Amino acid sequence: MPQPSAQVTAAEISRIAGVTRATVSNWRRRHDDFPAPSGGTDSSPLYDLESVRSWLASRGHMSAASPSEELRTTLRLHAQGGGGTSGFLLLVLAAAGLSPEELTAAAQSPDADLVSRAGRDVATAADAVPAADAVRFEADDAAVLRALYTCVRDEGGQAALGVLAERELEDSAASGAYRTPAQLADLIAHLVPGSPARVLDPACGSGTLLAAAARRGARELYGQDTLPVQARRSAVSLMLTAPEAAVTVRAADSLRADAFPGLVADAVLCNPPFGVRDWGHDELAYDPRWAYGVPPRAESELAWVQHALAHLAPGGHAALILPPAVAGRASGRRVRAELVRNGALRAVIALPVGASVPLHVGLQVWVLQRPEPGGPERKSVLFVDAAETPTGPGGGGTAGAGRTRGGASRSASLDWAAITARVLGAWRAFAESPDTFEGEPGVAHAVGVVDLLDDVVDLTPARLVRASRSEVDPAQLTAEVDATRRDLAEAAKSLARAAGHEEWRSAGAAVREWRTATAADLSRGGALTLLRTVPEGARGTRAEGGDGEGDGGTEAARAVLTGSDIACGSGPTGDPAELRGAVAPPVAVGDVLVRAVAGGDGPMTRVAGEEDAGALLGPHVHLFRPDPARLDPWFLAGFLGAEENIAGASTGSTVLTVSPGRLRVPLLPLEEQRRYGEAFRHVHELRAEARRATRLAEETARLLAGGLTGGQLLPERDGAPRTPGGGPSS
Repeated sequence: MPQPSAQVTAAEISRIAGVTRATVSNWRRRHDDFPAPSGGTDSSPLYDLESVRSWLASRGHMSAASPSEELRTTLRLHAQGGGGTSGFLLLVLAAAGLSPEELTAAAQSPDADLVSRAGRDVATAADAVPAADAVRFEADDAAVLRALYTCVRDEGGQAALGVLAERELEDSAASGAYRTPAQLADLIAHLVPGSPARVLDPACGSGTLLAAAARRGARELYGQDTLPVQARRSAVSLMLTAPEAAVTVRAADSLRADAFPGLVADAVLCNPPFGVRDWGHDELAYDPRWAYGVPPRAESELAWVQHALAHLAPGGHAALILPPAVAGRASGRRVRAELVRNGALRAVIALPVGASVPLHVGLQVWVLQRPEPGGPERKSVLFVDAAETPTGPGGGGTAGAGRTRGGASRSASLDWAAITARVLGAWRAFAESPDTFEGEPGVAHAVGVVDLLDDVVDLTPARLVRASRSEVDPAQLTAEVDATRRDLAEAAKSLARAAGHEEWRSAGAAVREWRTATAADLSRGGALTLLRTVPEGARGTRAEGGDGEGDGGTEAARAVLTGSDIACGSGPTGDPAELRGAVAPPVAVGDVLVRAVAGGDGPMTRVAGEEDAGALLGPHVHLFRPDPARLDPWFLAGFLGAEENIAGASTGSTVLTVSPGRLRVPLLPLEEQRRYGEAFRHVHELRAEARRATRLAEETARLLAGGLTGGQLLPERDGAPRTPGGGPSS
């Protein structure tokens, strides 16, 4: 019997066809033969996928579907036919080791040969994935197998893996399965001193923290997760990203069924589940892991803390992401006291809101160290408050929620360079010499163990760090306020000049329309070149139309330009060591850079200037190199970054990934392009001046408020702050 067709929304049709949703609405109104709704409601109709594909094919639109989108829609058909996806995860690992020619041959094979070939390929990786049953593909799997081989060939194994895991997590109705943002994972990994060789994550999820450890040189990676699909996904992902490491991942509850009871690790990194009541309190009451006290029933997080310490070698470090309530809840004060008294807790770091899920909570990082017999006495604990770090180097305020279930967009809008510098600077100075650490008023403060061991043992950084603001010298703060206010006044003038510039006029009653071409078409015609960073070991993943130029991407002298840099308007801030052998093309003046993940605050595009020249292209950025005789870069950046253009070229239901070849550009004469380009350049300047003014306004307000509440500034009768015993502050 034929498989039933899946149903798709108008938004999904726009992604398949590579057009905007408005275009799909026009098709519905203007074409009588457009497929009628087969389900849904009047306001949210659903359409038969096969009917839509046939209609699009008759008009030449099917070529716009990216391989990952084709795999996604094919999986929807397969799922409605009763098939699962877990068997395909293992095939991704096997397929990633094939050459582009082998992948092409597999995708073009007849169904029977394709199924047989996939069975042989998957057998080569049979022992790699935890709890994987014997995989046997059937004739009904042929369409998915074909799409999978094509996706691995054109977009890489990670793209195919993301689509498969996304599908299975939806099928299992699992909640709380979120990725730790890469920037936060890198920060966590750098909190562990040295280069730990053996690293454990007992709640590994998709493996982001272990991947960050691998980028720091870890060679033995151990992971465990309650969800089998997450364990399988983590195993495959780590083997793709860190092929030189020994990867061992198991599927089970780490607290109830520790898969590595005898493992002694150099480091433990973990983002454990929060607020779990049924974590095994009664059955684990006498567990030897509770060396610092039995965790209360409502304190599952303190069970994870002690689980991590139990797996560390003496002197080894652990870093855990925890909710802020763990630092102050009354029920956990005895365990907290023992952690402090025995020197196991080394630091508590407060992160900004939006750093990771849950997005509305300012999470904390606890850094722990297993005490060494006869080791040095630990007399203090470091507290760092990074919660007030501005959003983006060029902007302030709280980032709005992005369009990703995992919070990637909101996390990317934070100024991770500033957060990382603030946190690591304080931690490394404290770790080097705890007894002489001076800290930074309002940011970092070392508190003596005796001072922490009161009736509540409240370890909240904001309470302990902000108490140190009284140490700020009034004259020093006054000078800082004066300088910041002068900068703010100048920024306000620049913003007013930028806002007053006029480079546009009304189009009148008729909205202008133009013919467009996709970036892939322009690339084939030689008007531009598309480039992106290719991970080490990836095959067949060159950018559409790219010439593959690159220099290995690991030169220590070069910074890496990231998607966060584009959103925040900063210079290149990425660490070249984290490319780990990827082929990363250098950025040249006039290149147009597009963020690969849609959503979040800040612009999606940027024209590379002199400050970007020579930087290496980050892994989540697409590079468009226009032929200056045919395309103006500012014109190109302006239209590529349009909201409707980005929406029409984005795929995915959790993370919206931009397919660069599907972005559309108007076909206009070069002289007219330059007029548009000049207007877009002024829009860019307006945005940059607004970010600068906002940042300075926030900084000025912070300094004034802190000075008034800390006693360094006093209000005058006319409202102007003054220093104690002195004149006005400006």
